[in-house]
Amino acid sequence: MIATVVWGTGNVGRAAIRAVDAHPALKLAAVLVHDPAKVGKDAGALAGVGDLGVAATDNIEAVLAASPGAVVYAASGDVRFDDALADIVRAIGAGAIVVTPALYPLYDQRNAPPELRDPVLAAIKDGGGSLFVSGVDPGWGNDVLPLLISGLGTDVDVIRCQEIFDYSTYEQPDSVRYLVGMGQPMDYDPPMLMTGVPSMVWGGQVRLIARGLGVEVGELRETLQRRPLEETVSTRTMGDFEKGTQGAVRFEVQGIVDGEPRIVIEHVTRIHPSCAPDWPTPPSGDGAHRVIIEGRPRIEVSVEASDEGENRSAGGNATAVGRLVGAIDWLAEAEPGLYDALDVPLRPAAGKLGRRRS
Repeated sequence: MIATVVWGTGNVGRAAIRAVDAHPALKLAAVLVHDPAKVGKDAGALAGVGDLGVAATDNIEAVLAASPGAVVYAASGDVRFDDALADIVRAIGAGAIVVTPALYPLYDQRNAPPELRDPVLAAIKDGGGSLFVSGVDPGWGNDVLPLLISGLGTDVDVIRCQEIFDYSTYEQPDSVRYLVGMGQPMDYDPPMLMTGVPSMVWGGQVRLIARGLGVEVGELRETLQRRPLEETVSTRTMGDFEKGTQGAVRFEVQGIVDGEPRIVIEHVTRIHPSCAPDWPTPPSGDGAHRVIIEGRPRIEVSVEASDEGENRSAGGNATAVGRLVGAIDWLAEAEPGLYDALDVPLRPAAGKLGRRRS
């Protein structure tokens, strides 16, 4: 059994506790929290399951001194990137395998800038740990899934990966309101939508798909559309969003191959389904990830996941966690190193079918 730490108990961390507890090769060894109010609480209570007998702690030094085999780093890297990188380097230096969705530039680790890659490689050399960065978007919906589906085609002209979500179900108000700009005046410049930022976040996924297909991306291009709300709307988790403020966003990061956009990652994000109804919608519910292979035959696959009370955002988080936690025992058998989605296989849920925690 691989002693595994879950670092963070937010949207991703809750799912990570459940996934580690359910995995036949892993043992939940510790849970690290930042909020003093969570210290001492049972991990199961924080994750919405029964008592697991592991009390949350904020003592990072003690947890890493115990030499865990793996760390699921579930703390956010969106607005605290440098801190997240430092935490992860520290855990790798302690000899742990680290899996995380927090570091966007390392999804495509081969093309990451040296100032990010070098500290990780140094920690791997010194401590003998490993790092695998993946998620859902970026993550399996934009790397292993489209590559798998493309193999069913005879002729492939364009690969399009879509995330289509109602962001009122995404319980991170700061990210939704300020990073993405929902509910802000239309002259507000959301940081996540500024020119170049989408390519920084999603360009690595475009390059991973290209590498899997054996083609070269000549350049990345971006498109952006924004729509205002026609009426004030109220949401269950984040309150009101006023008429005339941003209610929907649609953008693309396009990988240009031989002068044409051949690999496209597209986001269609709303705060309410009444906004931009003419844009793509999920087959049902509040969200889905979709892959479209334009070619012969034309192939379209949508993935709808739900968790924590039929919440599609929670379902997406859970699938991202499943990919990461499911990789730990594979990484334990591999050489210490820095890995990406094309290195780490997506495997069947061996040993999990019908299994329940006693």
